[in-house]
Amino acid sequence: MRAPNKSRAVIALLFSLLLVAAAGKAQSASEPASRPKIRAITALVRLDRAHYKDQIQDALTFLRQAKAAYEKIGYEVQTIRITTQPFPEYTRDMSEEQTLAFFRDYDALAVKEGFDASIGPAMMKDTDDPREADLLGKILANAKTLEGSIFIGGEDGIHWKSIRAAAGVMKYLEANTLHSQGNFNFTTSSFVPDGTPFYPASYLASEGKRFAIGLQSANVVADALASTKSPELAEEHLKASLTIYAQQVEKTANEISRSSGWKYGGIDLSPAGLKDVSIGRAIENFLGAPMGASGTLTASALITRALKSIPVTQAGYSGLMLPILEDSVLSQRWTEGRLSLDALLAYSAVCGTGLDVIPLPGDISNDQLAKILGDVASLSVKWHKPLSARLLPVAGKKAGDQTEFDDPFLVNAKIQPLP
Repeated sequence: MRAPNKSRAVIALLFSLLLVAAAGKAQSASEPASRPKIRAITALVRLDRAHYKDQIQDALTFLRQAKAAYEKIGYEVQTIRITTQPFPEYTRDMSEEQTLAFFRDYDALAVKEGFDASIGPAMMKDTDDPREADLLGKILANAKTLEGSIFIGGEDGIHWKSIRAAAGVMKYLEANTLHSQGNFNFTTSSFVPDGTPFYPASYLASEGKRFAIGLQSANVVADALASTKSPELAEEHLKASLTIYAQQVEKTANEISRSSGWKYGGIDLSPAGLKDVSIGRAIENFLGAPMGASGTLTASALITRALKSIPVTQAGYSGLMLPILEDSVLSQRWTEGRLSLDALLAYSAVCGTGLDVIPLPGDISNDQLAKILGDVASLSVKWHKPLSARLLPVAGKKAGDQTEFDDPFLVNAKIQPLP
């Protein structure tokens, strides 16, 4: 017999409270099975080119102290990162040769000191100079760790000129980087707020000396979804489980902020995975079917609703990420043709990232890339939601070929025909 709505609500509430209590007990254990990792601690610095080395050293001192604080309470920190305002703001008075030389030095510094560096968007508005996009392509093609982006949509609508410029950057990086994997460090974005800790869309648009945290929590999602086949209870379980960890991370962030003077900007709760720590596997175990089957959109929506309801300061996307080439299960389903550009766009209407690390044939034209980017921007502008597109056309590869990326964060997959 079906319980009345009021009774069902009470049962769900009691169940949620029990989950919180259980998660609290798990937290007290030495190494909880579902403890997330911290993918990134990202410092946001308003760069002054004349004094940038001192600013970077100050940020590194802070980041290393923050990393140690999290490790002390049992969290593994995978990366430390430094993000600046859009790079044209601090290179506009330089020649192209001077700019490229400056970023060669900055990239070498990042490699030496062990941090990832985002230099922000080349274009924020559609009235910005597309030559800055061309310059970004050259910067990234010669860098080992620098990352950047271009805005293709916002409150002012779709940025069609920026879309065309971004397509040009993608084709340039395809042709001028080893295995065409330079596009791994470049993205287009729309409505992504400043201060997100996740790359490549990270940028600073307001005050500096801030920091944000990005979690790698696909394992937490997997544990929560494994506990039930009920969408309602799965959502409650995920909220209860991740709240425990998010609040602990935030408590430490506030302590770090008070002791350091760096302002805490929030947590991006997007449950990033990495290869075999797979968000795809978590969803498939819940569905009892491969990604792309009926119910995939429902699972995507419930995960994102749970994330949005967690009572901490949130930053960036804070929605489900489906990065095809960073996730072993997602890459396999892409290879099998179970996931497509259109399917991922449909899921993006209710979740997080957009089109992330998608392998494409090398003969894709600028116009075809622009149409894909236009679809992402159209969806983002329609719903005023953060989306990005990180597309990886591969020189010399056609539909049916296997990618040959050698980046430690990427899984190889079969390239599918264009729609």
